[in-house]
Amino acid sequence: MGVPTALIIGGTGPTGPSIVHGLASRGHRVTVFHTGRHELDEVAHVEHLHGDPFSSEGVAAALGNQTFDVVVVCYGRLRSIAEHLAGRCGRFVSVGGAPAYRGYFDPTRFEPAGLPVPTGLDAPLSNEDDDGKSYRVARSEQILFDYQPEAIHLRYPFVYGPRQIAPLEWSIVRRVLDRRESIIVPEGGLMAETRSYSENAAHTVLLAVDTPSVAGRSFNVGDEEALTTSQRIKLVCAALGHEMEIVGMPSHLALPARPFMMQEEPGHRVLDLSATRDLLGYRDLVPARTAVGIAARWLAENPLEPESRDEAVLEDPFDYDREDRLLDWWHAATCDPPDLHYPVDPGYGSYFSGPGTSRRRSEERI
Repeated sequence: MGVPTALIIGGTGPTGPSIVHGLASRGHRVTVFHTGRHELDEVAHVEHLHGDPFSSEGVAAALGNQTFDVVVVCYGRLRSIAEHLAGRCGRFVSVGGAPAYRGYFDPTRFEPAGLPVPTGLDAPLSNEDDDGKSYRVARSEQILFDYQPEAIHLRYPFVYGPRQIAPLEWSIVRRVLDRRESIIVPEGGLMAETRSYSENAAHTVLLAVDTPSVAGRSFNVGDEEALTTSQRIKLVCAALGHEMEIVGMPSHLALPARPFMMQEEPGHRVLDLSATRDLLGYRDLVPARTAVGIAARWLAENPLEPESRDEAVLEDPFDYDREDRLLDWWHAATCDPPDLHYPVDPGYGSYFSGPGTSRRRSEERI
């Protein structure tokens, strides 16, 4: 038997180098197929095919009649790649996205509004009546299994870490670097969201390669802990040695927070990872609370150029004058709340055992 071959389509993004090295360490001869616009020293040692993975013609021109033992598709036009490689590969692992779920971008698709928490593998996928992007993600996943019925498909959430695409944390990191004293968040920043640190996401891909027995199904990807927005902000501040007041406002007022929230209606986006843990054996390589600090420090050391194309993608104006006007108004509106003169302050209920409970019980015994 010869050396097993592996094709990774992508390979130069946030998760690519870890996947390439993982496949090589498993004894595969690795080929990377990508556009060639972004080259990385970390994967320069493997064969590269340059072409257009986003069109049927480009895929056919680059791959021809080649066959591979393992194919990992991280980007490109998935349905075209799956069709071209039908019958030409042993194992097929593909990366899609959590936006395939109905309501991921538009939680008002549910009544009352809100994505199911947690969002399980059996949650409804987007259809033609939903937003176009979510439907295309869901439809590509369905077409994938028509051509590759034994595929393993991975639904990525937002991936963060070095080289991340559209680094949402930059909206926090730049405010820290600019020494802002406050940051505005909707609803106290209490929305929990599953994201995936790049090294953890790559680890999931390699687990899928190692577990062909679960072929023919999809899995959710993500860090085991779904952090809230306020937790992420506090972790970024701790990593970079700066304190910012987190100022919570109703969502319709917290306009400056839109770029790093990426949703209009406040709500949780928590993916059910039980199958990923039970069937693939997934456990975080890097815990989320550690990973956020690593990502923040990397962004601080590799900052986006102000007003550059990369920063413009986030659609964050970093308009601190307007933010300060909103903060001044908010503080003025809330600095003098009315004294309600309760005869007895509302309690937390007799089952409450939180802060102050020991003191209260001591007083009751006197």
